[in-house]
Amino acid sequence: MSDNKEFVKEITNIEDDFAKWYTDIVKKADLADYTDTKGCVAIKPYGYAIWENIQNYADDLFKKSGVENVYFPLLIPESLLQKEKDHVEGFAPEVAWVTQGGGEDLEEKLCIRPTSETMFSNLYSKWLKSWRDLPMVYNQWCSVLRWEKETRPFLRSREFLWQEGHTIHATAQEAEERTLQMLEIYARVIEDLLAIPVVKGQKTPSEKFAGADATYTVETMMHDGRALQSGTSHYFGQNFTKPFDVKFQNKEGKEEYAYQTSWGISTRLIGGVIMAHGDNRGLKLPPRVAPIQAVIIPIATHKEGVIEKAQEIYKKLLEDYRVKLDLRDGYSTGYKFNDWEMRGVPVRIEMGPRDIENGVCVLVRRDTLEKKEVKLEDLPHELGLLLEDIQSNMFKECKKRLKERTTTATNLEEFCKNMEKEQGFIKAMWCGDEACEDKIRELTGAKSRCIPFEQEHISDTCVCCGKKADKMVIWGRQY
Repeated sequence: MSDNKEFVKEITNIEDDFAKWYTDIVKKADLADYTDTKGCVAIKPYGYAIWENIQNYADDLFKKSGVENVYFPLLIPESLLQKEKDHVEGFAPEVAWVTQGGGEDLEEKLCIRPTSETMFSNLYSKWLKSWRDLPMVYNQWCSVLRWEKETRPFLRSREFLWQEGHTIHATAQEAEERTLQMLEIYARVIEDLLAIPVVKGQKTPSEKFAGADATYTVETMMHDGRALQSGTSHYFGQNFTKPFDVKFQNKEGKEEYAYQTSWGISTRLIGGVIMAHGDNRGLKLPPRVAPIQAVIIPIATHKEGVIEKAQEIYKKLLEDYRVKLDLRDGYSTGYKFNDWEMRGVPVRIEMGPRDIENGVCVLVRRDTLEKKEVKLEDLPHELGLLLEDIQSNMFKECKKRLKERTTTATNLEEFCKNMEKEQGFIKAMWCGDEACEDKIRELTGAKSRCIPFEQEHISDTCVCCGKKADKMVIWGRQY
């Protein structure tokens, strides 16, 4: 037991200091590290492997929906950024500029990509000629740079990895359908892969993307009841296609402007996985996204036949699962148990001389720490069943938290009381006035998360001002 206590106490208690707990997990589970470039992190192999699994899962769904991948320049001329007024105003505080190249001042400043609507729009204007060219449904996996003042690994860093989809269409209906289709894909990625339930809805006008007609979001709840905006999809209408002259000849031979969308998810999803599932033992990874789904830890490796049998089992399981065999010298078995628990590996497979003699092994699941003895001959099948059960159970646990920490409020006093007591989501009616959003944020720190697609009638009046209201909004403090 000494190993266990010694190792686990390195993590700050999740209930005492959630922010410090989060940073401990990022570093001690070997996901990322700080660098000498202020506000930027290095993603380590284990953290990057999680991102690759998210990428692969999402990219497959994208391609099945007709998306094609491209790559566009990192540097965007200032003149392009200035073309869409709302967009440039929205991003101005976060933009980093390149003013010199090769030791000489540049004729025109270049911004380091904070997002690529302007670059895509500019090139679409050159490529689009006829209705036959439409739709153009493109996506790029890349990094972007935003000059954030306060940073935290994965959740908010100056440079981060993401995908940004940019599409143009012949009609508003087609563009709106694609906007919502991508939101549904994000919901699938987050719920089916990451085992985190989402709330889908539309952002209020004050919270929508700079330059968009409408922004849609998938919101998730973290362990401490705060919200994480986990993916957004934007309908632009013709807000970019008009200033950038993205026109085409329609079937009647008339010129008209195309309709546009954009949508994105980023490495902040890794932060979401940490904060939605982790505990005082460390990271807890859903099996479908885990870089290592099961780790084999042979016990008493000095005994004859133990290593050989473990290697045999390892080779067999490798055919169907992402498996690791831990044969590290100089580490106690207890340390290894704790190390892999810290890294969130869903299943630990223990086997010692007596187990091997009896043709069995012990499976320990990370989510509940329950143990189960399994015959070695049944292991491949039993492991598959167990991994699916863990995936399902982790989703259920998050769903339970979401339900328990979502309350309703009909007036401001009730709202403030609920937010202080529970710090979760609050369902409340809203009149549509931005001043009410501002007042709620000032009083409680909570912002409107979204106007959910699934509407409920909480009351007839706005939770803030008492005027007539017909929209139910979900509110919460955010990361």
